[in-house]
Amino acid sequence: MFLERTLTKYFREINHFFPVILLTGPRQVGKTTFLTHIAEPERKYVTLDNLLDCELAKNDPQGFLERYSPPVLIDEIQYAPGLFRQIKMKVDETRRKDKAKSMGMFWLTGSQQYHLMEGVSESLAGRIAVVDLLGLSESEFEQRDSKPFLPSNDFGAGKATLTLPEIYQRIWMGGYPELLEGDGKMREAFYSSYLRTYLERDVRNLAKVTDSERFFKFIRSAAARTGQLLNYSDIARDADVSVMTVKSWLSVLKASGLIYLLEPYSNNLLKRLVQTPKLYMLDTGLCSYLTQWSDPKVLEAGAMAGAIFETWCVSEILKSYYHNGKSHPSFFFYRDKDRKEIDLLIEDSGILYPVEFKKSASPAPEDCRNFHLMGHFKKPVGTGAVVCMYPEVFPLGKNCRIIPASLI
Repeated sequence: MFLERTLTKYFREINHFFPVILLTGPRQVGKTTFLTHIAEPERKYVTLDNLLDCELAKNDPQGFLERYSPPVLIDEIQYAPGLFRQIKMKVDETRRKDKAKSMGMFWLTGSQQYHLMEGVSESLAGRIAVVDLLGLSESEFEQRDSKPFLPSNDFGAGKATLTLPEIYQRIWMGGYPELLEGDGKMREAFYSSYLRTYLERDVRNLAKVTDSERFFKFIRSAAARTGQLLNYSDIARDADVSVMTVKSWLSVLKASGLIYLLEPYSNNLLKRLVQTPKLYMLDTGLCSYLTQWSDPKVLEAGAMAGAIFETWCVSEILKSYYHNGKSHPSFFFYRDKDRKEIDLLIEDSGILYPVEFKKSASPAPEDCRNFHLMGHFKKPVGTGAVVCMYPEVFPLGKNCRIIPASLI
C-alpha cells in the first residue's frame, strides 16, 4: 500500500532547478519507495547496498557513472562519498553543453547526514538541493493536503479526525511505512530488526561506535527523556559513559534523523532564560518500543503519556515543514528561571507564534497564560494555539485558538 507523500509537489518543482537532489532521512521512512514512485521511466536505479556496485563506485567512480549514466537514482550514497566529485564533473560537463539538460540528472538518497554533508559542501555547492523526509505524517495517513503549520492557518471544517485512543494507537505504532498494515507482533519484529540494523550498519560501521551494548542503553535513556530538557549527566549515568561520549553519541542520533533538539529562544533583552535544549525523539513508535510500553492503552495511561503526546505533536509540526521543503524552520521553546514555559515558539516572517500542547480535551484560558511573555521580545506576536484533544477549532481568549491535535 503506497500513500502519496506531501513532498511530491516540492520535489518535482526543484527537479527543474537543480542538477542534483539529495533526499536524506532516517532508515525505513520510505525514501527509495517515494523516489521510485515518482521517477521517470528512463531514470536508472542503483543501490550501494549492493556490494559489487558499491566497490565499483568506490574504486572506479568514472566507470560507475558510465554504467549508471543520468538520469539516475543512486540509493545509500553515504557508502561511497567519493562519488560526489565525479558527479560534480559530470554535472559541469553537461551544464557547459546545455544547462537545461543538467537539471535533475542525479537523485541521491542517504541515511547519515554527518557522512554526506562534508562531501556535499566541498563538491556540489550550488548544484545540489538537500531535502529531508521523515516518517508518515497524519496528513499523509489521511491523504489530505498539508502546509507548514501555523496557528493562524485555515483548518477548513476544523473538526478533529482522531479520538484520543486513536492518537495513542498512532503514537505507539509510529510513522514507518512498513507498519501501515501491521499489528502488534509485526511492530515488535520491525523495531527489533530496525535497531539491530541501525546499531550494526550505521552506529558501528559509519559512526565507528564500538560498544553497541552501551549505545543501546544510551538510546533507551534518551528515549525515556523525550520532551524534557536535555540533561547530559543523567543520560551518561544511565549508559555508564562520560558526558563527552553522550554529546558525541547524541550527534550520531541527530545526524541519523532519530532525534530533534529544540533550542531555547534567546534574546539579549532577557538574561533569565534557560540555555538548555529540549530533546525529542522523531518517531514515537520507536520511542515507545525503546521505553517498553506494551500497548497503546497502557501508554495512554502511563507516566510518559503527556511527554509522548507532546513529542508526537512536535514531530507532526516538523513534518509539515520538512515535507513542504522547509528543512530549517525557526522553532524554539520558552522557559525562564521562574519555570514559566511555552512549549513551542514558531518564528515566521519576524512574527512569533506561541503554541502549547495538552493531552486534555478540556482546554482553559489559563493554558495560554504565559503567551503574554512574548511581549518582552519586542517582536510582533501572532495568533497562539493550544493543541489538544478538543474536537474542533475554537477561539480561546484573546488572540489564541484551540486546535485539535489531529489537524496539525
